[in-house]
Amino acid sequence: MRRAAEMTRTSIRPRAKPADAAAAADSVESRSPEPANDCPLCPRLQAFRHENRKKQPDWFNAPVPAFGDITAEVLIVGLAPGLQGANRTGRPFTGDYAGDLLYATLLDVGFAEGEYEERPDDSLTLRNCRIANAVHCVPPQNKPLPAEINTCRQFLIARIHEMPRLRAIVALGRIAHDSTVKALGLSASGAPFAHGAAHEAGKFTLYDSYHCSRYNTNTGVLTPDMFRSVFMQVRSDLG
Repeated sequence: MRRAAEMTRTSIRPRAKPADAAAAADSVESRSPEPANDCPLCPRLQAFRHENRKKQPDWFNAPVPAFGDITAEVLIVGLAPGLQGANRTGRPFTGDYAGDLLYATLLDVGFAEGEYEERPDDSLTLRNCRIANAVHCVPPQNKPLPAEINTCRQFLIARIHEMPRLRAIVALGRIAHDSTVKALGLSASGAPFAHGAAHEAGKFTLYDSYHCSRYNTNTGVLTPDMFRSVFMQVRSDLG
């Protein structure tokens, strides 16, 4: 069993006029942080969505919106909706194993209250915390293409800008980390992904964790204690 890594910190400055950040600064007020219900920006994901609507007409089958209050100080960024999880239920990390671990951890450390019952109409509410994904639509085999990640980043940028009290961003996995680094206009070499790392960038701190997937926990890459330690550090840093 792996032991939780000690928190490492880096302090980084945004690159000069990064393309993503510059675009966000120019149009953030006019850009919605949520894609349209039948967003056409990624043809492969749109086609997969249409297939799923025919197969499972009672499922959500649309870009999954963020969960939590816009005034939260913490934003958790996942990879993408799971086919039988958020794509089915319409709430991030709801209905699959990753949600079991994530919400149990958030309840344990005080970022959530109520009861998680794997459905969007349960009594679970988030406290000072919000959850979204780097890619809003479910991808085939849970593997978004680089072009799809890049296309969807505009919504992540808008989401970061719409949260007035945001201080901490928790990236679940390397893909979420890399997309968030670009959304913040940071240098990839200056903010390498590592479980337990914290990258200070202006008014934000980006925290890294391995993704809470069944594969990572079954193989011992991520243990519940390792996962919990990241959120305990976030809570401690917020004061």
